[in-house]
Amino acid sequence: MNAVAPLSLAPLLDVQGVNKSFRKPDGDELVVLENVNLSLRPGEIVGLLGRSGSGKSTLLRCIAGLDPPTGGAVNYLGQEVLAPAAGITMVFQSFALFPWLTVLQNVQLGLEALGVPEAEMRRRSLQAIDLIGLDGFESAYPRELSGGMRQRVGFARALVVHPSILLMDEPFSALDVLTAETLRSDFLDLWGEGQLPIKAVLMVTHNIEEAVQMCDRLLIFSTNPGRVVSEIHVDLPQPRHAHDPRFRALIDRVYVEMTVRPAAARSSKAERFPGTGIGTALTHVSSNVLQGLMEAVNEPPYNGKADLPAIAQELHMEVDDLFPAAEALQLLRFAEVEGGDMRLTEAGLQFARDDGDERKKLFARHLITYVPLAAHVRRVLDERSTHSARKSRFADELEDYMSEEAAEETLRTIISWGRYAEVFAYDDSHQAFSLENPV
Repeated sequence: MNAVAPLSLAPLLDVQGVNKSFRKPDGDELVVLENVNLSLRPGEIVGLLGRSGSGKSTLLRCIAGLDPPTGGAVNYLGQEVLAPAAGITMVFQSFALFPWLTVLQNVQLGLEALGVPEAEMRRRSLQAIDLIGLDGFESAYPRELSGGMRQRVGFARALVVHPSILLMDEPFSALDVLTAETLRSDFLDLWGEGQLPIKAVLMVTHNIEEAVQMCDRLLIFSTNPGRVVSEIHVDLPQPRHAHDPRFRALIDRVYVEMTVRPAAARSSKAERFPGTGIGTALTHVSSNVLQGLMEAVNEPPYNGKADLPAIAQELHMEVDDLFPAAEALQLLRFAEVEGGDMRLTEAGLQFARDDGDERKKLFARHLITYVPLAAHVRRVLDERSTHSARKSRFADELEDYMSEEAAEETLRTIISWGRYAEVFAYDDSHQAFSLENPV
């Protein structure tokens, strides 16, 4: 396949101004996607990259016809997608196989739904099973297969209906590193040889190396709400090699694009250190991860300033591990993140040099000073004669600003950081915050 499909080819898929929102318990709308536009042409593999919560999987569901957009339109071959389209299939992160069915029976399901005659259904299913490398396992049940083999069944089930477009929602993320690499390579070989009965692929991934290895174009999504903020063309021929300087340069560029700030905000201290008000949603990152990241960036060869791709490779961290940790350090004023780099502040450097007790004291000061929800919890506990408060008291407040799930994760984060800093205690059996040693 060409690295980039000819622009003269008419798009198979055209997403125009798609919005998607959900109703929150208080009646307000939670906007997940806002004005998303993209196209997919024959011969392309296009990747969607962004943090968790940027709406990428939601977008795939809209494209597949599983969940209608709130606004805008998804058009497939010039027709608006209002229900599952016959020419679009999806491979999920979870294997989603029926455990009581054999490999052959799982693969045949889509053809059964289409009313394909039994002889033709069997022929096409066996052909798909052979294509994805599971010939001989037709009568095996999912429990008898490894994770990689089960995902191959998922691919066979999607391909057997001969779709034009294959949607892939993190199809390799549930696999170990070696199995994922093998499956990616096999997929690319079949794609390059024209053996796959598909015309184009749209995939969601959090693995930047995977995206650069597989895709012809990358669309970078922002969060809250999800928007396409950048497009990167990957003009490297296949097969691509991770040690190729051009490959590494593209990875660096992706990290830069994913950490860039609007020009108007670059001089603003508030934007350099985001997070204001108790309504700021937090992604849970353990204090151990924060400590380890600061220690790693403080050590040679970084000495306080690290290239994010380099530190991600050294610590074996993917986007959804590294970015929340880097942003938490930024929120706590222990680091600044921009342009694909992370630089420890003076406080971050001090933390990396301090011992355990001094670290806790420094973390506690920054937690109370720079994380409004933590300060709010502590203030409520200080003011009450019992020095205690139910978790639900704060959850109700947070749900005015975010979804119930986001409120739960935000509180889990505050609990974890507060415990480490010994700012307050939390009893999970009673679902309550308290002060162990109130002053």
